[in-house]
Amino acid sequence: MGITTIRAFRIHNDAEGYRSGVEQIPLEALTPGDVLIDVHYSSVNYKDALAGTGKGKILRRFPLNGGIDCSGVVIRSECRQFKPGDSVLVTGSGLSETLDGGYSQKVRVPHQHVIALPSRLSLRDVMILGTAGFTAGLALLRMLENRQKPELGPIAVNGATGGVGMLATGLFAKAGFEVHAISGKPEHAPFLKSLGAAEVFPRDDVLTDKPMDSARFGGAVDSVGGAMLASLLAQTAPYGNVASCGLVSGIELHATVMPFIIRGVSLLGIASAGTERALRERVWRLLADHWSSESLNALKVREIGLEGLPEQFEGMLCGRSFGRAVVKINANAC
Repeated sequence: MGITTIRAFRIHNDAEGYRSGVEQIPLEALTPGDVLIDVHYSSVNYKDALAGTGKGKILRRFPLNGGIDCSGVVIRSECRQFKPGDSVLVTGSGLSETLDGGYSQKVRVPHQHVIALPSRLSLRDVMILGTAGFTAGLALLRMLENRQKPELGPIAVNGATGGVGMLATGLFAKAGFEVHAISGKPEHAPFLKSLGAAEVFPRDDVLTDKPMDSARFGGAVDSVGGAMLASLLAQTAPYGNVASCGLVSGIELHATVMPFIIRGVSLLGIASAGTERALRERVWRLLADHWSSESLNALKVREIGLEGLPEQFEGMLCGRSFGRAVVKINANAC
């Protein structure tokens, strides 16, 4: 192939300390896999910011390239499912945990983690969605499977200006649900309504210390955790579902069993990183059915290069980021 070195955002933790940055590395240094992908785009998720700064224990081995997502074109394949020239994507699946991730010109991964590019979406589109969109899609699918219906009442989306929350707001609205967005950034209420939110509430309007309060929501998507998750459970209507997919506010949950045994509320865990392949394919088909390139570009997308990652991480961890950040890896990508 004539390629000996590649540019990558690499993360180290050794005698010199925890550090990360753009480097040239040998192609042979990539972690093993039977599919080699020319990466066009990646994305920035909260997990990426934790990994890139060392403020969260994400990586299980060092050094590794960062980036839990990527999309691109197959260069070489040792399996029958994929051939050179195929457009594909990978989200989660050990990227930037045990495998070299998507912040790299090339990625080498086991074929079972690779998903064919869904129809109607481009390589850029699927990275606007990325793990955040996949998580929102998985939440919708699991809730639908557990008999969530619009007639139960509005869906509360907590952390609505974050990646998962923003995409969940649009996705659930497109799926026919009334969405009530919850955010600590009231200045973004007009934008959330443009995505489909019928109402936008500050967090204080939803917090409750009652073990079970008035049934206010038909269900909820929570990417925050902590007291907000407990409050949502306490205010969910009978047989509604609350999808838990984040822990920005903390890992503890102080709640009672009352919503579960009196109202039949279900708490659904959304574990996007290790989702098995068949379910991944279902989620991406669902996302392709509900999103288009035009609607995704309305999400205030910022495009950056590898060098822009540290600034993006800092803004995300400080709560200053807004919209979706797409990392353009291949200068010729369109």
